[in-house]
Amino acid sequence: MILTDTHTHLYSEAFDGDRSLAIERALDLGVERFFIPAIDSSYTEAMLDLEKAYPDNIFLMAGLHPTHVKEDYRKELAHVEEMLASRKFYAVGETGIDLYWDKTFLKEQQLAFKQQIQWAKKYAYPIVIHCRDGFDEVFQILEEEKGEGLFGIFHCFTGTFEQAQKAISYNMKLGIGGVVTFKNGKIDTYLGKIDLKHVVLETDSPYLAPVPYRGKRNESAYLVKVLEKMAQIYSMDKEEVAAITTDNSRQVFGI
Repeated sequence: MILTDTHTHLYSEAFDGDRSLAIERALDLGVERFFIPAIDSSYTEAMLDLEKAYPDNIFLMAGLHPTHVKEDYRKELAHVEEMLASRKFYAVGETGIDLYWDKTFLKEQQLAFKQQIQWAKKYAYPIVIHCRDGFDEVFQILEEEKGEGLFGIFHCFTGTFEQAQKAISYNMKLGIGGVVTFKNGKIDTYLGKIDLKHVVLETDSPYLAPVPYRGKRNESAYLVKVLEKMAQIYSMDKEEVAAITTDNSRQVFGI
C-alpha cells in the first residue's frame, strides 16, 4: 500500500527535533510520497535540504503563502519567479486567500494569487490553493482564470457540498486531511456523495492533526487516520482508498 501526503510542511521548525524520525515513521506505514508546499523565501533553503536528504520521496512546490503576503510581497513573488525559472518543481503553491487572521492585504493577496496561477499555467504545473474565510474571493479569481491550463488541488478543503462541486468544476481535486475526523468538521457528512476520483489525501502537518491526535503536532504518519476515516465514508478497503487517492495525486503532479 502506497500512501501520498499531498501537503506537508516537513521543513517546519516543529520538526527540528525529530524530522528524520517523523519521516521514517511515515515511511514505515506506507506514506512514501511527500509533496512540500512553500510558504515564503525564508524556508527555501530548508526545503532544498529536505529534498537532498530524501530525493526519492520529497517533491517540492514553489509559491508564496497568502498569510505571508505583506508590504514586501513583490520581492517575495520575484523569488518565486526566480525559483520556477531555475529548476523543476511539481506545483505552484501554496497560494490563495486567507482572511481569517488579517484582511489588511486582501488586494495584494488577490494579485499574488492571480500571478501564481499564471505562472502555473506557464510551466504547466498544478496550483495548490489555500483558502480560509475567502471562498468567494478564491472562486472569483478561479472564474477569471478558468480553462484548460488551470488545474490543481483545493488544499485542506473545508467548504460546503456546493463549494466542493464548484471547486471540482475548476479542475481542482479536494485535499482532505485531519478535519474529516473532527466531530464538527462537517465535510464527512457529504464527502461520500463526491466521487473519490476528485479527492487526494493530506496532513498539512504540523497543523490540523486528526483525531485522536487533535491539538497535538501533526505528522505525515497520521495520514493513516485520515485514510481510515475515508475508508469508512466510502465503504471501501483502506488499500483501495490509498490506491485511488495516490493515483489521483499522480494525475495532478505528473509523478
